[in-house]
Amino acid sequence: MPPKTPPDRPSDGLDQTALAHSEALAARIRAEALDAEGGLPFDRFMELALYAPGLGYYMAGTAKLGSGGDFVTAPELSPLFARCLARQCREALTAMGGGDILELGAGSGALAAELLAQLERDDALPGRYLILELSPDLQRRQAERLAAQVPHLLTRVAWLATLPSALQGVVLANEVLDAMPVHRFAIGADGAPGEVLVRPQGASFEESVEVPRSPGLAAAVRALQAEGLACAPGYRGEINLRLGPWLAALAAALERALVLLIDYGYPRRELYSAERTMGTLLCHYRQAVEADPYRRLGLQDITAHVDFTAVAEGAAAAGLALAGYATQAHFLIGCGLDRLMAEAAEDPLDLAAGAKQLVLPTAMGERFQVMGLTKDFAGDWSGFALRDLRGRL
Repeated sequence: MPPKTPPDRPSDGLDQTALAHSEALAARIRAEALDAEGGLPFDRFMELALYAPGLGYYMAGTAKLGSGGDFVTAPELSPLFARCLARQCREALTAMGGGDILELGAGSGALAAELLAQLERDDALPGRYLILELSPDLQRRQAERLAAQVPHLLTRVAWLATLPSALQGVVLANEVLDAMPVHRFAIGADGAPGEVLVRPQGASFEESVEVPRSPGLAAAVRALQAEGLACAPGYRGEINLRLGPWLAALAAALERALVLLIDYGYPRRELYSAERTMGTLLCHYRQAVEADPYRRLGLQDITAHVDFTAVAEGAAAAGLALAGYATQAHFLIGCGLDRLMAEAAEDPLDLAAGAKQLVLPTAMGERFQVMGLTKDFAGDWSGFALRDLRGRL
């Protein structure tokens, strides 16, 4: 296939500080791409764009979450999200006789602060609230938020640089999987998979589709094709080849635990359906959604929808059991959303508006999914009691 060249956007409407930051990251990526024969695999480009030290989107100091940032997550939309999760955490911690909570990628700290506040009201605080956060800037913002909202609980909070060992408790990952770097592939005229590579072109970058060179990519695409998916010439998509090792590392860190993964995505047959021919890669900047990952490097988020079938398969291979799978709406309602609204002290109209965003099918309710995994621990979980969709996987 011929190279796909995004148009050059040397300034893209950025102020001088933002432009200098973006150009510094572009230079960092360009230097590595020039050293790589034929260009960078897209997952490495995405890794640098998001996580390059001091320059990547999540590692730099710009506001990212909330109404003043690039996107709004469920914890910022309504405190009811955290309160519902707190009920599920309480259920698990009580059943296992106590333990810790580990949040992976805590964002603005909104989930941690409200979750701890609700667990305190329920007399069900964890021994520790651990946060694994790669971004120094986000660590600072999380600490400031927790100090402002629950200062008396700060002694229970600790930030980690790596996964803990022998964790007993609950693991939470809200919108973590969608930010993992992915490989991009394209199907050629002969039906064979090709790999999208990225290389410098003028002030921007260009894509080319080459014979797959990333280990495991061709086999992963052929496995999709064996299921009748991703077969049509011209079809493009993404695959997260880092998911299996990530789940294996997570499982190795657990002794006895419930893991809750919350993200936007689909079962495999829906994610790679014939109608979705250009993949799901999206970028977020100042509340706008775009498809071009080569704009505003270091200043915009880059995400891809989650293959929840792959998550279930990777979890099983890592020794984790599938405890449940539901839409976010069904999960929150199962955790007592209606009751929590009735008990809340906030303005009921404000709460109702936030709840609608969390559960309506046209908002987050069906686009976001919740998957529960367990290690050496079984239970009947409220969040999956209303409707369990494991059969769709």
